[in-house]
Amino acid sequence: MPYYQIVLLALALAADAFTVGGSVGLRNRSPRQIFRLSFHFGLFQALMPLIGVLAGTLLLSLVERWDHWIAAAILGALGIRMMFNASQPEDPARSNLDLTRGKNLVGLSLAVSIDALAAGIGLPAARAPILPAVAIIGLTSALATAVAMLLAHLVAKRIGNWSEVIAGLVLIGLGVKLVIEHLGG
Repeated sequence: MPYYQIVLLALALAADAFTVGGSVGLRNRSPRQIFRLSFHFGLFQALMPLIGVLAGTLLLSLVERWDHWIAAAILGALGIRMMFNASQPEDPARSNLDLTRGKNLVGLSLAVSIDALAAGIGLPAARAPILPAVAIIGLTSALATAVAMLLAHLVAKRIGNWSEVIAGLVLIGLGVKLVIEHLGG
């Protein structure tokens, strides 16, 4: 597999990270939060194809039937939570909700990187250099996430309080898209 194809694969896998990064960046966009989310999205996007390479088709057959449902559930739950929080009166605890920490961070990282697991299974068959491919995929996702979070600041200025509702709808929409794609629609 030539390097330009690896870069194209990395860009395709980074699309979800970009979308979710932008949604999270509407509310959480300090330099530390941008680093945390970008680092973890990149790390998970790099580890999942590596796991796919190592586990082979056995793991794919076990996970493939459920991966879209798992990712959709995580994204949907976080999207509903964001929209619910937006409808509540301003609360200092809500404004401190940090999607770049703890279980939210892990859940989002898993949700955006599940497709990378299947991509990893195909890397050996495509005769791709595994370690460079994994590095390119991880770095591309980290960079896409950081760019999206930085751009989200501009969007948040324009739409104000609606940013959390829109971000929640985007996350739910991304989850629905995953299910539709996997059901063949």
